[in-house]
Amino acid sequence: MAQHLHIIGICGTAMAGLAALAKDKGWHVSGSDAGIYPPMSTFLEQQNIQMFAGFSADNLNPAPDQVLVGNAISRGNPELEALMDLGIPYCSGAQWLFENVLSGRHPVVVTGTHGKTSTTSIIAKVLDSGGWQPGFFIGGIPQDFGQGVRFPKSQWVVVEGDEYDTAFFDKRPKFLHYRPSTLVIHNLEFDHADIYPDLEAIRKQFRLLLRSVPSSGHVLANGDDPEVKALLPSAFSNIVTYGFNKQNNYRAKLLQEDCRRWQIYKGDEKLLSVDWELLGRHNVINGMAAATVALVHGMEPKLVKAGLEDFKGVARRLQMRCELKGITVYDDFAHHPTAIKTTLQGLKAATGDKGRVWAVLEPRSNTMRRRIHQDRLGQALAPADKIILARPAPRGLTKDEMLDVDIIVQNLNIEKNSTTSDIAYVVDDANQAVELLSDQWQSGDKVVIMSNGGFDGIHAKIEANLAE
Repeated sequence: MAQHLHIIGICGTAMAGLAALAKDKGWHVSGSDAGIYPPMSTFLEQQNIQMFAGFSADNLNPAPDQVLVGNAISRGNPELEALMDLGIPYCSGAQWLFENVLSGRHPVVVTGTHGKTSTTSIIAKVLDSGGWQPGFFIGGIPQDFGQGVRFPKSQWVVVEGDEYDTAFFDKRPKFLHYRPSTLVIHNLEFDHADIYPDLEAIRKQFRLLLRSVPSSGHVLANGDDPEVKALLPSAFSNIVTYGFNKQNNYRAKLLQEDCRRWQIYKGDEKLLSVDWELLGRHNVINGMAAATVALVHGMEPKLVKAGLEDFKGVARRLQMRCELKGITVYDDFAHHPTAIKTTLQGLKAATGDKGRVWAVLEPRSNTMRRRIHQDRLGQALAPADKIILARPAPRGLTKDEMLDVDIIVQNLNIEKNSTTSDIAYVVDDANQAVELLSDQWQSGDKVVIMSNGGFDGIHAKIEANLAE
């Protein structure tokens, strides 16, 4: 009889992915959550996984063999309290992933402040295209695979390594559980202000992670990032760098401004040329990380090229939602100034003089709602021709702690010499943003909705407005 795994907080992206992996491994899987709604509920239904709406001790009857506790679940949750009283074995999702999927295989763990989901997806695609049959665990939906998880059919498992904490009983970052054989450190900046007091606290966790890589393993590092380079003395493994600068072991050379065509060199030797549909320098560096993983482990350059060029992208990473009346609307997950800036620069380079780029940003994450990036956010949005910035929700922050969007918009209008009409605007909600857009957009415009949430269904509202 199959063992029974129950997951408290099953509708989180990571926990739903673990549910699917457990089902593939032969477990009987059930789970509970306070909010059961698409897309995760649809995904779990397709996997024939039983879900309970709300948290209750009754969800643990009959008693499962093991329980996974999501990192959003805190003491006082009635189901968690019943679990502990009954003495049922429980662990974190990260621990279960290592013990049941990664252990005994070759984990390729991708870390960094931003770009993890895209980079992990590209690596999975390149290894898969090369016939290596990898498993993967990704915090997004690669369009090549249609889901973010797959049980491995070989030694290779590609994992998005999250620096956020693990569970109520384990405040280490998730990535410290994964014990990578190959570690990718893509970039490092301050984030997660709700759990890390400063950048040094994050650096400490990355130094611990570097020590978990065996001496026979590989550390693949973005050699263009000074914070990443400063971490490397903590490594005991073979270090290989990638980036644009010539001192890197593998480097990229751009062939056109929008970054759709580029080449990979090892020293002075050109290994391959890439012609793909992704925009921006950030996607080239993502592709470089993926290529370096494959090349270091012996994949032929022509197979690497095929995997990169066939990559279809990731849902919510500059994903085109609709094109109506000459106006193109994109959905983008960007929620950090660096990612915002590089995304807008890439789209602007591709658009040129053929239209305007609109950036519509909802500051939603715990870090983005604070003043931590107050000075940087305006610079990040500046590549756009028109900017709409939503007023963040307080959610426990005082006025002095919150991002001051009015000052950012005021400074943008001054810097862009907006004398006749505003370039940047503040809105209170999605409805105001759509109303403002519909008053001003014109054929050729590119509208990028940037949020790590749904922004009150703004995409559907824009599509409906355009359809009218």
